Amino acid sequence: MSIVRAAEVVVLLCTVYIACGLVFAPFFVWRGVGRVDPAAKSAGLGFRLIVLPGVAALWPALLRRWLAGRPPAAERNAHRDAASARPARGSR
Repeated sequence: MSIVRAAEVVVLLCTVYIACGLVFAPFFVWRGVGRVDPAAKSAGLGFRLIVLPGVAALWPALLRRWLAGRPPAAERNAHRDAASARPARGSR
């Protein structure tokens, strides 16, 4: 396989990836973004237009999350762990 043929294959694979993303993105922004992130359910057109390029680029991961139907993962860090371990103020 020549280097030219290898480059053609890489360009073809990138083109297919981008084409799939461009087909997937409008459907996801229209219907799926609210299922993947409940906070984005009531988002307006401006937000949806802003996330459109990112959705097109990250379409495999977003498709997987959309099909799984799971709620978004809760952020876990040291601050949240410490806050949840401490008793609430005023409860003795």
